[in-house]
Amino acid sequence: MWIQKRITLPPRPRGFHLITRELLAELPELTQIRTGIAHFFIQHTSASLTLNENADPDVRRDFETHMRQLAPDGAGHYVHRDEGPDDMPAHLKCSLLGCAVTVPIGDGRLQLGTWQGIYLGEHRDYGGRRGIIATLNGEAY
Repeated sequence: MWIQKRITLPPRPRGFHLITRELLAELPELTQIRTGIAHFFIQHTSASLTLNENADPDVRRDFETHMRQLAPDGAGHYVHRDEGPDDMPAHLKCSLLGCAVTVPIGDGRLQLGTWQGIYLGEHRDYGGRRGIIATLNGEAY
């Protein structure tokens, strides 16, 4: 069984946002899969996907604080500045964190750990809507 959908997320402010529930709401077919894989791919070079802590919002805040220090806006050594001072740092953050996550499916559910959730890393001040391609593959019930 193969299912592929494009999920459009609404614009969000810069930061790290827990999007697991939003993704699951768009994938009711997941419940039909006994064993398989869910793959989520973001179609942007200035936002990222990653797995991490799903309970304490301080973790997401600390992620953003660290990323701003790691790749600061408007650093003098950036040559690429086509879309403003947050453009090149957003590309760097996307490459560091990645544009995709893969999660096992078991018994019709994502097999995330107790404290794991899927984050959208929005690395632009005004990134806009974000498209995610969700691909489910597995053995149906």
